[in-house]
Amino acid sequence: MTHLVTALSLTHFIKSAFLATGFSNEHAETTAQLMVQADISGQDGHGVFRLPQYIKRLQEGGMNPKPDFKILSERVATALIDGDNGIGHLVMRHAADIAVEKARTTGVAWVGARMSNHAGPASLYSRYVLDQGMIGIYVAVGSANHMPPWGGTDMMLSTNPISVAVPSGKNPPIILDMATTVAAYGKVKTLLQSGGTMPEGWMSDKHGNPITDPAKSGDGFLLPIGGPKGYGLALIFGILAGTLNGAAFGSDVTDFNADNKTISNTGQFIIALNIEAFMDIEQFKSQIDKVWEDMKSSAKLPGVDEIRLPGENLARTIEKRTASGIEIPKPLFASLTQLADELSITRLS
Repeated sequence: MTHLVTALSLTHFIKSAFLATGFSNEHAETTAQLMVQADISGQDGHGVFRLPQYIKRLQEGGMNPKPDFKILSERVATALIDGDNGIGHLVMRHAADIAVEKARTTGVAWVGARMSNHAGPASLYSRYVLDQGMIGIYVAVGSANHMPPWGGTDMMLSTNPISVAVPSGKNPPIILDMATTVAAYGKVKTLLQSGGTMPEGWMSDKHGNPITDPAKSGDGFLLPIGGPKGYGLALIFGILAGTLNGAAFGSDVTDFNADNKTISNTGQFIIALNIEAFMDIEQFKSQIDKVWEDMKSSAKLPGVDEIRLPGENLARTIEKRTASGIEIPKPLFASLTQLADELSITRLS
């Protein structure tokens, strides 16, 4: 059973929850809008599903409700910001604004962040840069370690996601949004709440046996995409988003799923690439439309109905959920109702 809610009512509910825990009106509104964007996009493990967890971290001191962002170092095309332990949505929106502004002049800008937190799905920020007429690239150190180095059993790496957003002309933008693990841990958590099972290949125990019960996820680890290649990507992304920014990486990462009090010092970076530094933007979009046509016209394997590009299903989901509303599973709706009562705010309707 699910409850159908509008984006407007969900945004109002999330905003009210953050206001009740000390956010300013502007910060509560921005964070709520970004979280609802995740739900509208079908990224259910990173939208309102995360709200109770965020509120607990705020209440128990693990996250700062009133962050004061600072630029620690800056050059013409780069910057490093301190997020003052604010929620990652606000930190990365701030970082993206700096990157876009710099890229208007420099052609490309890289902005890293330390002392941040979980920020929802990676594509929120690559898409934000995309909306400014540029190519956006976002990478983060995940907020808990769920993967060992290739051949090991000690959890030293997270899902360390990447998103790249590329504009097109008549087609939806090409948007890659992926973890370096076969599945993001948020998907495991949503399956646990809904009572579902994981496909084989998502997780393994320390003896190499597959885990399909989400309730037993603590007994094993997520598997990397492409075997050792996924491990390599997770390692490099962690160095670039974590170590380079003076943020947590490897054994220093705090499990924010289990610890609401310890500061996570999450690291992320955003790159804004100004297309006009290379060619006319409309010409570029026209060429991306040709890429679409080339990919879609490829001969198909038996049993394949359609070849899709990254971001195509996301565009369909956004269109559908914008028109018909967002489905909230019954267990999550009950959790949000309990949260509303605890915060003395109006329940989600």
